[in-house]
Amino acid sequence: MSSTARARPLRVAAAQLGPIGRHESRAAVLRRLVALVEAAAAGGAALVVLPELALTSFFPRWVIDDPAEFEGFFEDAVPGPGTQPLFDAARRLGIGVHIGYAERAVIDGAVHHFNSSVLVDRSGEVIGRYRKVHLPGDREPRAGAAFQHLEKRCFETGDGGFRAWPALGGIVGMLICNDRRWPEAWRVLGLQGVELVLVGYNTPLHNPEAPGHDAHVKAQHRLVMQAGAYQNATWAVAVAKGGTEEGQALLADTLIVAPSGEIVAESRTEGDELVLADCDLELTGTYKSTIFDFAAHREPRAYGLIVERRGAGPPLQD
Repeated sequence: MSSTARARPLRVAAAQLGPIGRHESRAAVLRRLVALVEAAAAGGAALVVLPELALTSFFPRWVIDDPAEFEGFFEDAVPGPGTQPLFDAARRLGIGVHIGYAERAVIDGAVHHFNSSVLVDRSGEVIGRYRKVHLPGDREPRAGAAFQHLEKRCFETGDGGFRAWPALGGIVGMLICNDRRWPEAWRVLGLQGVELVLVGYNTPLHNPEAPGHDAHVKAQHRLVMQAGAYQNATWAVAVAKGGTEEGQALLADTLIVAPSGEIVAESRTEGDELVLADCDLELTGTYKSTIFDFAAHREPRAYGLIVERRGAGPPLQD
């Protein structure tokens, strides 16, 4: 940062969660979340970031045939009646909240199900909502698998694309779990001048499709977070629900990454834990105005294949 630039400090708390049981009550989960919000506020944070599906167990690991049980994992509104104690505490403490949840939305009279997140400012006002775009896993159960990964069965593809919002003195975007692996998602946020990307996740340590990849889960998680932050000149916060949940091992490894790609703070446990870092949003400008000055250096006319093809195809012909 130049000596003339004014710092824009934002203290961020990444609130990692440990496991949530299948039948753990919403009230019990909310008590844990409120405790993390209170600890974040006591630590001077302006924003607390909670993970993907922070209100429930990771229910896409099961085939749930009972409609009432399935719908019980979803929220009609966040903030809403089921989560009000969390947002009341945040408003009282003057701290912003990001949280991931299973959303039931009525659109044009039809019910839809999304894997969603919401960002609420320090006064309790909703800044933005995001619906997960890159849904991993299967639509139908995988025979013989110890655990299923049925996000394509449980959720619809997010319909809002990738947006960034002016918030908390900067420009903030949201991704969810598997989105972090796709550079296109980061770049769309980067092209909106994003300065802070919030990523909640529930990442299994075992991949039934490719068990040979299991040893690399942590390294690949760090790789995409660091690359996404650096290549788009942004701070990035990755927050886990980790530990062994209903017998399934989930990656912890909550991280806060600087625009340099450096990890500046990380979790040490697999349970409920707060990770704090002071993020100077002005630091993003030292990269946005040099190596990643998009206006000066990008060549969009050379990138057409990215949107012309969905899957891999043959090499281009002369």
